[in-house]
Formats: sequence, structure tokens, C-alpha cells
Amino acid sequence: MTAAPPKFTTLGCRLNAYETEAMKKMSQEAGLGDAVIVNTCAVTAEAVRKSRQEIRRLRRENPSARIIVTGCAAQTEPETFAAMTEVDKVIGNTEKMMPGTWNGMAADFIGESEKVQVDDIMSVTETAGHLIDGFGTRSRAYVQVQNGCDHRCTFCIIPYGRGNSRSVPAGVVVDQIKRLVDRGFNEVVLTGVDLTSWGADLPATPRLGDLVMRILKLVPDLPRLRISSIDSIEADDNLMQAIATEPRLMPHLHLSLQHGDDLILKRMARRHLRDDAIAFCEQARHLRPDMTFGADIIAGFPTETDAHFENSLKLVADCDLTWLHVFPYSKRTGTPAAKIPSQVNGNIIKERSARLRTAGDAQVKKHLEAQLGKSHHILMENAHMGRTEQFTEVTFEHPQIEGSIVSTTITGMSGTQLVA
Repeated sequence: MTAAPPKFTTLGCRLNAYETEAMKKMSQEAGLGDAVIVNTCAVTAEAVRKSRQEIRRLRRENPSARIIVTGCAAQTEPETFAAMTEVDKVIGNTEKMMPGTWNGMAADFIGESEKVQVDDIMSVTETAGHLIDGFGTRSRAYVQVQNGCDHRCTFCIIPYGRGNSRSVPAGVVVDQIKRLVDRGFNEVVLTGVDLTSWGADLPATPRLGDLVMRILKLVPDLPRLRISSIDSIEADDNLMQAIATEPRLMPHLHLSLQHGDDLILKRMARRHLRDDAIAFCEQARHLRPDMTFGADIIAGFPTETDAHFENSLKLVADCDLTWLHVFPYSKRTGTPAAKIPSQVNGNIIKERSARLRTAGDAQVKKHLEAQLGKSHHILMENAHMGRTEQFTEVTFEHPQIEGSIVSTTITGMSGTQLVA
């Protein structure tokens, strides 16, 4: 009897989802069967708890399968997962992206090998460029151009799960995108952990804007290029020029802002201040009037007072943010912020998070109303739903071709979606 192909569960960020696709390919090519792979997240203590909960659930549902745990939580807390009776193998973030890891497990899954295979990620100096097409869709493809982070924000454990910043060389990126375009993809998304640090470890230290301009020049048949999350304080001149002059660069940026009060930003060890964020948004929107912004904002960081929080709340309007990712602060063991004595009460954190989400909902409604009657080019994710240049969902009554770009006029809105 042929062994069942591996099952995958992914928690956390888009990059984790991207890497799961690479692991699927490598594990299948290695012939690994009857296994469940859990790609964990470590961004908060709650994320680690959910990872453990998911592992226990998967063991109940797959009593005879071998459970492999990987991802950022496995990298930062390998002993936690190795101690779980449900777990057969723990592999690190570097190991999970190596074909040899999967070949070895397929050949002799446990055998004489150690249960934990997690090396020091801070010693890793390169990141592989894996070609992943579309997460099971024909609409867009993701290209990882960077991994790791050199910054040490006081709330963040991710550098210890991902290592220091490493960049994929521009030539490798361009070649990948050319292949994706040849395969029919109309949109490519550049992704990474700290995308604006791309190039710092490469010869001549190019910047993200250099990469964007090079892609658009050398892949003229690429209809749409999208950037995932960026740190606005690191935006370089060429990136701003691309925003101003390149219509194929989509007018949507997700910003790592985290807070709207200068004192809290300093305590977070962020490298920007409130006015820097506002100035960037004003400049980008001046260069590209149809630009929309998403942002990560943390509610309830230690020492956050009502006045500090109000500055975060006001930042939503001051930057005219549309898509908010609100993170209720949770104490993360191993980070400097966890040692700050003035932790905010959990109920206050919930209330502040809810207020931020309400402000975000109002911004989404304002954005949707502003699109009524406007023309957009919609990239279809399936027969009845696609996204505008600003990443807004649009539903269609009549089916369209998945992966195609449809020119249409917005006729209405429904919930958080536009209607065409």
C-alpha cells in the first residue's frame, strides 16, 4: 500500500505559508509519507500556545502518523516541543528548507537520528530562493527575497526564530519572476521578514528600491508587482521613485508602525517616531494619490497609558490607514519587554484593541465608499472574487477567469468587499 502524502498545518505569517509550500514539494520529492508537519509561529506567547494545542489535536486525529514540528516556535523553544509526547521530530527553520533534511527523514525517519534537529540560526549567512507558485491559486505568486532581521525590537522574538537578515541576490529573484510570468502569473509579491533590509548583506549593498526597479525593467511582461510589509523608515529613494513612476507597482503598502506614541516607540526600540510615520504616508500619497496603507499596531505595550494609547488611536486617522492588523500585547518570554514591571492589565488591553479595530473598520468603510463609481483593474483570485490594485476584495455576480485581470467599474459594497 502506498503511504499517504504528508499533511501540513501552518500557523502565523505569510512567509510561513510560503515555506510550507516549499516543504510540501521537498517532502513529496523525498517520498516522505504518513507524516503530519506543523509549521509553528512564535510571534506571541498565545501563538506558541496555539501551536501546542494544534499538535495535540492533530495527534488525536492522526494517531499512527509521525508528527514533525518546525517553524519559529520550534526554533526558539525546541525543548518545549521535544518534551511533548505527541511529537516525533523537531526541526529548525534552517533545516526545514533543506532537501537533505526531508530525504534523511524519508530514508530513516527516526532511527538513530536525534529527535531535535535545530541548529544555531544566528550562524546562517544565506537564504535559499525557493520558487513557490501561488499558494494553490493561479492568481498571484510569492517570491521570498529576504529572511531574518538585524533589529532587536524589545517585544519581538522573531530574530531568534529567523536569524539575522539574509538577502536573495537580485539576479536569482529576477530569474524566478521571469519563470513565473512565463507560467502565466499576472502578479508577483515580494516577501520577507524585514523586506526593506534587503541588500544590506550583498555586494555594493543595494536597496529594496533598486531591486524593485530592476525587476520592473528586466521583466517587462510582468503586469503587477506587489510589496508585502515594509519598515517605512528604511524606504530608499529608488523605492519612492518606483511608487511615483511605476504603475505596475501596486499602490498598497503594509507598514510596520507598531505604535503612535514617541515614548512607547522608543521603549519598543523602534527606529522611527510618530512624525516619521505621518510624513512617509503623506509623501507616498503625494507621489501616488491612490495609495492605501495597512499597518501593524500593538495595543497595551508595557507602560502604555491612556494618553499613549490615544496617540496610537489618532495615528490611524493621521496616517489615513485602511487595513489594520491589531495585536493585543502579550508577554513573550525571552524579550526585554517581558521584563518591564509596568505590564498593562489584560482587560484594558482587550478594550484598547477593540477600539483600534473599530477605528480600522471605520477606515475600511470610508475607503470602500470612496471607490463607488471608480474603475479598477481586478486580479481574479477565483471565478467570483478578485482584488483591486489596493488589495481590496471585489465580488462579481458573473464568473470571471481565475488569474485574469478584469477592468470594471465598482457598483456597490457589501460588508468589507466591493461589488462589480
